[in-house]
Parts: sequence; C-alpha cells; structure tokens
Amino acid sequence: MVHPKERDLKVREIIQENKKTINLNSITEKIIPKLLFVIAIISILTTIGILLTLITETVYFFRDVSFLEFFTSTKLDPLGANAQFGILPLLTGTVISSTIAMLVAIPIGLMSAIYLSEYASDKVRRTLKPMLEVLAGIPTIVYGFFAFTFVTPLLRTFVPGLEPTNILSPGLVMGVMIIPMIASLSEDAMSSVPNTMREGALALGATKLEVTWRVVIPAAISGIIASFVLGISRAIGETMIVTIASGSSKNFTFDVTQSMQTMTAYIVEVTGGEAAAGSTLYYSLYAVAMTLFVFTLIMNLLAQYISKKFREGY
Repeated sequence: MVHPKERDLKVREIIQENKKTINLNSITEKIIPKLLFVIAIISILTTIGILLTLITETVYFFRDVSFLEFFTSTKLDPLGANAQFGILPLLTGTVISSTIAMLVAIPIGLMSAIYLSEYASDKVRRTLKPMLEVLAGIPTIVYGFFAFTFVTPLLRTFVPGLEPTNILSPGLVMGVMIIPMIASLSEDAMSSVPNTMREGALALGATKLEVTWRVVIPAAISGIIASFVLGISRAIGETMIVTIASGSSKNFTFDVTQSMQTMTAYIVEVTGGEAAAGSTLYYSLYAVAMTLFVFTLIMNLLAQYISKKFREGY
C-alpha cells in the first residue's frame, strides 16, 4: 500500500511536469505565429524587391527610347548602327506560340480530365494520373531539344517551307508540356462536384455524356477556366523551348513557318553577354521583362477573378 506522503509527492511531481509542458506549449504557441509571419513577409518583400528592380531599370530605358516607339514599332534591331527597340515582334512571337500551345493543351487536357474524372475506374485513375503528371517533371530544355531535333524535322516533311527554326514546333511542344497542368487542375475541379448531382441527373434519364457536359462541367467551370488561364501564363513565361527551337529572328509576322523570337528568348539572348551594363540594350532587358511581368500578372489576376466569380459552393 502506497504511503499518503509518497502519493502526495508523486502528485506534486506530475503537476510540476504538467506545468513545464504547459509553459513550453505556450512559448511555442507564441513563437510559431511570429515565425510564420516573418516567412510570409520575406516572400512579400522578395516580390516587392523584384518589382522595384524592374521598374527602376525600365525607367532608365525609357529615358533613351520613347514609350510610343517601344510599343508601336515593328522594328527590333538592338545591335544595329541605328538601334531600334520595338517590342511588337516579340509580342507577336509570344502570343502566337502561346496560342498554338493552348490549341493543343486545352482540348487534350480537358478530354483527359473528363476521362479521369467521369469514366476511369479508381485503379485506372491512380495509374494514369501520375503517368500524365510525369510530363510536368521533364526539364523544359529537354522539350526544347525534342522540338528542335525531332518535331521540326518531322513537320518539315508535311509542311512546305517550314524553316529549321520556327514558331510552330515549339508551340506544339509547349502544348504537350502544359497538358498535365490543365488535366490535373480540371480533373480536381470536376472531382469536387458532389456525386448527388450526377446521381440526380442519371435518375432523370440523362446519359453519362449528358451528365458530364450539362452538369459536371458547368458546376466545375470556374476551376476549369482557371486552369486554362494558368496554362496560358505558363506558355507566355516559357523560356528554353522557344529559345532553342524558335530561333532569334526578330520578325514581325504571323507566318508560323518562319523563325520568330519571344520575350523570354530575347531576355536570354541579351543576358548572354553582348549587352554592356548601363547601355540601352542592357536596359531593354528590363523593359521586356517588365512587359512580361505585367502579362503574367494580368493572367493570374484574371484566373483569380474567374475562380471567385464562377465558384460554386456545395
């Protein structure tokens, strides 16, 4: 039998240990929010630092080049005797390559998402979805060499007049690269639609296809459109594929068989060492980067707006 004094002593020890644990937990509860706040502030300050750098250097560029010339001129010859800095050739190449990519990625990605969400069994879904997402893990430089060494020679056998470097080939390969993003995000959006909506439509006599197109897709439209917009942002910001396969010709044209240059490819070219620090060519790097930043920002804001506007609550 335990003596009362010994029992009281053990109780006191337990109470002391609990007090230490409570004190430690309270200290942790105070520290963790502050640590998370510091981490969040670091990411915000980093974004602000990037933005300030772009704005500052872009201002220096527009001291030498007029704003009107930069956004309306179709001539881009930064290394010529009379250097010209018109961004329209770069904008054209970027828009055309992104459009080609989305023409490939949207239908294939959406159809893949529909199959995975509505038709595939759990076993098939668990197998195919990771295999599809493997495409997102392939380095973009590999895609670039694939476009240059395989896709372009293959297309030249079918497309007459296709140049060795062109905008069509990297656009198609970029579309393949973006498929996993659209398929995965769209599948997640469709999978979040309650099964009761599907069952109700089926009970009313709708076919599986009618349920998919008239019930599931309208209910998940915010997530699907958001995936499209994010895919466009990814295409606009792609660098290595277009740098390798589209060439460096600064042509203002809508002919997809010709060599073009995108904004990201121009940035890579300028940072290759030809631009002396403080020169107009050097500052043009930041002006193009700022334009690209604004493009991507608009796409992301558009995706957030669409998600909020069309989001369905269940």
